[in-house]
Amino acid sequence: PGAAAGGTDQAGTAGSGGERPRQPLSEEITARERKDIEQMSKLVIVESPAKAKNIKGYLGKGYDVVASMGHVRDLPAARLSVDIAHDFTPKYAVIAGKENFVKDLKKKAQAADYVYLATDPDREGEAISWHLATLLGLDMKEKNRVTFNEITKHGVLTGMEHPRAIDIDFVNAQQARRILDRLIGYKLSPFISQKIRRGLSAGRVQSVALRLVVDREEEIRAFKPEEYWSIDAKFTNPPERKSFAAALAGKVDDKAKIKITSKEESDKILSDLEGAEYIVQSVKKGTRKKSPTPPFITSTLQQEASRRLSFQAKRTMKAAQELYEGVEVAGHGTLGLITYMRTDSLRISEEARAAGNAFITETYGEKYLPKKPRYFKSKSNIQDGHRSE
Repeated sequence: PGAAAGGTDQAGTAGSGGERPRQPLSEEITARERKDIEQMSKLVIVESPAKAKNIKGYLGKGYDVVASMGHVRDLPAARLSVDIAHDFTPKYAVIAGKENFVKDLKKKAQAADYVYLATDPDREGEAISWHLATLLGLDMKEKNRVTFNEITKHGVLTGMEHPRAIDIDFVNAQQARRILDRLIGYKLSPFISQKIRRGLSAGRVQSVALRLVVDREEEIRAFKPEEYWSIDAKFTNPPERKSFAAALAGKVDDKAKIKITSKEESDKILSDLEGAEYIVQSVKKGTRKKSPTPPFITSTLQQEASRRLSFQAKRTMKAAQELYEGVEVAGHGTLGLITYMRTDSLRISEEARAAGNAFITETYGEKYLPKKPRYFKSKSNIQDGHRSE
């Protein structure tokens, strides 16, 4: 059952094939129904083998966890694969080399009583689930999509308890991006390679980035430099040997900030200051309150890794993916150490907040806890899809 390899599918048009109808999970099920479901054989499809191993350990018997190794269908690279004349319909095909895997997956899906699609909780993961559902002939309205915000036992079990239908809006967002990549890249790259330099390419991101670079370069070239000088000094207060720095801001009888535009003007001021006595008129003392930085989102995680560790974005995300999927921790086995790393949200789960508060109280004392929980406000134009790390 399901669409044949290489068939054309638009978002939301996948059929509800399958020889055996599967009963969707309801949010309110009886104890008998729950027991029947628990006795069924269930197939869970994730993206990576490392994640499959960890999730299998958390779910236990009755679950077969299989990794799709990313996408199973895509736009074939040999041609444009987008029908521009018919509403930009994408023409997908099973990725070369994955034909046998898809055949085996269909057999496992038919043998299982229920199939869960547990790909990553982002647009790309939603699209992979949609492609899998299309190939396996699953009902698009069935609640067979589960997401794990963290690969821990609690995170996995919580995700399994809240299945939903595939979010077709997420799928369409990924498809639109993929189609734009193909249209811009396949149409523009040959032109650039021919007109500018052989081997150069263009794309959805590259084209915008190039525009930003050009705009910035034009601003730099249009900038008219102005000469300016500043006068700084170091002072001591005998008999103390400790020094402090000060900068010339202006004259006592003139509240306007001084502007020095030439060496001659600077030299004249220095000459006037020769042999002068300086008085500290007032000292302002105060307490500065430093607030903690917000939790990482994807961009700040990459920026901090670049600043502190000189990591490129690709290396940062690879390390974060491993921490999300789980690493061996002495005495605890394999644990996922961060929540999903592709996020622009500053939300922290209440469970994680409670665990952090408990650790601080036990380790450092209650006086180190804030009087009320600290919430960080995200930007108004974000999707707020996943919690921050």
